[in-house]
Amino acid sequence: MDAPEFEFIGTQMCRDARVNNCPQVARNVPGVVALRDSERPDIIVTMTADGWANLAAAVKAGEFD
Repeated sequence: MDAPEFEFIGTQMCRDARVNNCPQVARNVPGVVALRDSERPDIIVTMTADGWANLAAAVKAGEFD
């Protein structure tokens, strides 16, 4: 089975060529959210949409500060 073709995007700040290590997210595959570091594009972490929502809420709440 082939891996899905993710279409990764970064934040506007990360589109600046002077910034070279940004998180990128792909949400183009139904039911899957994929994450990667722009410096290590071959390492992809996937999760469900619910997992993404939980992670985003935890980040916003400062749980990883």
